[in-house]
Amino acid sequence: MSALAAESAAGTAESFYVTPEFWVLVAFVITVAAIIRPFLRFVTTALDKRSQTIAERIEEAQRLREEAQDLLASYQRKQRDAVKEAEEIVDHARRETERMGGRATADLEKAVERREQMAMERIAQAEAKAVAEVRSEAVDVALEATRRLLAEKLTGQKADALVDDAIKDLPEKLH
Repeated sequence: MSALAAESAAGTAESFYVTPEFWVLVAFVITVAAIIRPFLRFVTTALDKRSQTIAERIEEAQRLREEAQDLLASYQRKQRDAVKEAEEIVDHARRETERMGGRATADLEKAVERREQMAMERIAQAEAKAVAEVRSEAVDVALEATRRLLAEKLTGQKADALVDDAIKDLPEKLH
């Protein structure tokens, strides 16, 4: 530049594009542009790939998040259903236990009533049997006493007449 100033002062005015400094500057700018352009293209391509990879990862993360939320909701529904089913099973078991307890109580009461009835029937049978045995024994004792009494007190014709009357009354008393 000092040369340019010196030439201007000398009176010859050359244009600025004729000077070698200008052309060195132009060559430098072209060289830098030629070097930077592919570098910028490389950097831009790398940044585009990186941003595309990040966008894909974000989309995948959102998709995975939605799947995880759906899965969580599904498991929460399953848990609620399982809790509800467990409560229903417990309620059913409780009702079944109460029903079976009521049935067992009723069956026990019926069994006690049957046994009591059977015991009463046995007592009645034993009582009837005892009364029959007592009557039979009383009849035997009365017959024996009557026989002795008749044998001692009755004689001959009176005895024969009583025996004949007893034989006549016998068919009516047996039926």
